[in-house]
Amino acid sequence: QVQLVESGGGSVQAGGSLRLSCEVSGYTYSALCMGWFRQVPGKEREGVAIIDNDGLSVYADSVTGRFTISKDNGKMISYLQMNNLKPDDTAMYYCAAHDKAVCQLRQELFTTWGPGTQVTVAS
Repeated sequence: QVQLVESGGGSVQAGGSLRLSCEVSGYTYSALCMGWFRQVPGKEREGVAIIDNDGLSVYADSVTGRFTISKDNGKMISYLQMNNLKPDDTAMYYCAAHDKAVCQLRQELFTTWGPGTQVTVAS
């Protein structure tokens, strides 16, 4: 059974940076599609970025150019580097994974989710 645990959240000033990590256990990591999603209370969860088996990535328009998703197959960790953070980036961030052939920024594809890590960006 795949298990995910996020870390690296916190509070920063606008313009600052954070790096989120997602540790994976219980699966062949290289075969997974990894994703990051975020949710603000009262709003729907939205996709942030995904990375597929070959390391190809897709980003939401709102974070393109500021966020970078990566993964270390040896350490079985996915990262989300977030630069030039804005107050609108404040949310609970979730790591997710699945092993389906299609790797897209669609949350309904993802079968395993971490508990989340809070990111707060002050103006």
